Amino acid sequence: MSPRKLVATFLFTSVLFGCATPTRMTDAQMTPYDKDTDYAVTPRSDGFSIAINYSRYQFIPESSAVATACKSALTAIAYEQADKQGRKIQPLNEQRIRISMGRNGMSGITSCSALAVAEWQN
Repeated sequence: MSPRKLVATFLFTSVLFGCATPTRMTDAQMTPYDKDTDYAVTPRSDGFSIAINYSRYQFIPESSAVATACKSALTAIAYEQADKQGRKIQPLNEQRIRISMGRNGMSGITSCSALAVAEWQN
């Protein structure tokens, strides 16, 4: 195969399998939670906001599975953070969790960024 055809094939493949990166939900410094998850907690007067970045390899893309795992991780970390502060939070409403998804077709990594506000119970 000629070098031109090789380059054209590579560019076509790159466009075909392109990558989509989820929108970052915060500029706060992220802390590793586990091999798939990083998080950041930002204090607020009525509680705190929590942002996570979650990503994992998937041979067969199932973004709904990653979205569910992402929301679950965010919820678990929110309750852990409240426990660390010796307080309780209002139940998190799943519909109020902001989420952004992305997939890198070349590496097989599906990613999620999510943000929610946890409010203290009275």
